[in-house]
Amino acid sequence: MRATVVTVAAAGLLVPGVVVDRYGDTAAAASTAAVPGPIDGWRHERLAAGVDLYQGTIAGRPGADHWTVTVRANGAHLSAGRDARALAERVRGAGFGARAEAVTWPRGADRQGVVGVRVRVGEYATRAEADTRQKALAAAGFDAVSEWTGADGVPGTGVARVKVAIVDPKRYGGAMKGTYGTGVAGRETVSGMASADDALLGVNAGFFVMEGKDGVPGAAAGIAAYDGELQSAATNGRIAAVLRGDGLRPEFKKLRTDLRVRAGAASAIVDGINRVPGLIRNCGGVGGDSPTERPQHDVTCADPDEIVQFTDELGAHTPTGEGTEAVLDASGRVREVRARGGAVPDGGSVLAGIGAGATWLRTHATPGSALQVSRKILDEQGKELGLGPQDDIVNGGPELVRGGKVAVNFAADGIERAGDRSFAYTWGIKRNPRLLLGVDRQGRMLLVAADGRQPGVSDGFGLGEGAELMKSLGAVRAMALDGGGSVTMAVNGKVINSPSDGTERAVGDALLLTR
Repeated sequence: MRATVVTVAAAGLLVPGVVVDRYGDTAAAASTAAVPGPIDGWRHERLAAGVDLYQGTIAGRPGADHWTVTVRANGAHLSAGRDARALAERVRGAGFGARAEAVTWPRGADRQGVVGVRVRVGEYATRAEADTRQKALAAAGFDAVSEWTGADGVPGTGVARVKVAIVDPKRYGGAMKGTYGTGVAGRETVSGMASADDALLGVNAGFFVMEGKDGVPGAAAGIAAYDGELQSAATNGRIAAVLRGDGLRPEFKKLRTDLRVRAGAASAIVDGINRVPGLIRNCGGVGGDSPTERPQHDVTCADPDEIVQFTDELGAHTPTGEGTEAVLDASGRVREVRARGGAVPDGGSVLAGIGAGATWLRTHATPGSALQVSRKILDEQGKELGLGPQDDIVNGGPELVRGGKVAVNFAADGIERAGDRSFAYTWGIKRNPRLLLGVDRQGRMLLVAADGRQPGVSDGFGLGEGAELMKSLGAVRAMALDGGGSVTMAVNGKVINSPSDGTERAVGDALLLTR
């Protein structure tokens, strides 16, 4: 018997239901022309002149969501249609009811049609019931997990608790700035960084290295610059937010970096800044990285032949390991050549080399010699992007809105992986906590935090839904910042959302609205 395939639309904003504030009471706020329609009537608080905070909940149809059990194939949530139908047949042959559901790309994405097909068993009112069936499937030899369907991203389902901060640069007298806290390396909470700076509002910013196996924990996994100084190389081609001057008018650009070191007539590529040589988190590097030089989100690429620069803002010793380091003073003169691992001199820097990079440094970085490091940031047209002393850049992705239209490019941002149907589905199409940044037609900055991974309380948004929401708020450009357990919004140093980890996660950097 052939399995019935149910097509599941993984696109479209949640169908608005009852809108309530974060206290569960019916929201009441004065309706004004300046309030975007989707949040008109939400709980409203004026944090300062030109800074308005709206809080509400968007819900689908009552009773639309339930627990189910997804049967995976070799750990993958989605399979090709033929493989999914065969899996469903095996599940039914073992005495369980099974259905196959086709998942499609969201509207406005760079892809159309079916992403893949998932196999599911049953509909249950409680997780305990789903877990009982999951254990029975596991005992029968199937890889099965209990899942809440509210996270699927199907229109008219799910629930999302949302905070929307609107900052009018014409009326607000403060600034928006990026910060890594006390050092590029290491992780700190948004609320801690906000409190230390007496910030009015703070949110998490870009992607960062979580674990030592992937690089320097806390360092950016993508481009990052603070106070005009580049502190991390680009994940070439990914979207980033450039904050110039007071930072209240973000520019959204797909950037790459071109870094080189010269010793007289000899030169070499500098592969990265403030990261472990040989490890490229989120990929998108240069110089022969494996398995790809294209962005691949949550993948750590490798390169055995690299030179990496460390700045004096690292806030830690450079990583140890095989290879060589050249320690430079502020003028670029080599103070010493040493084994890897040590302090970065104040005002100076360190170049760490492995493989062919180490060989180049041993040949050209002799004590007393001069090395010149050039660093260029280039936009999509190849034009160099200059930075002033107050300018910041934070990474993120993907782009969500361009020219007022939904424009989510899963492939360019490395969210679609060749041969892996499930990553784009679980990370991008399914609902998750999201932090979104945009600019509307009036030039106002939009900061949107959606809680997620809390079944029955808040599921979050899929990327397509987040893009649709930003468009509906009037955004002409928008992008996603880091999401998941990192999503944090703090007002006056106090967290006002509900992070999915159950407690506030320490992150790599933050965006702070200073007074």
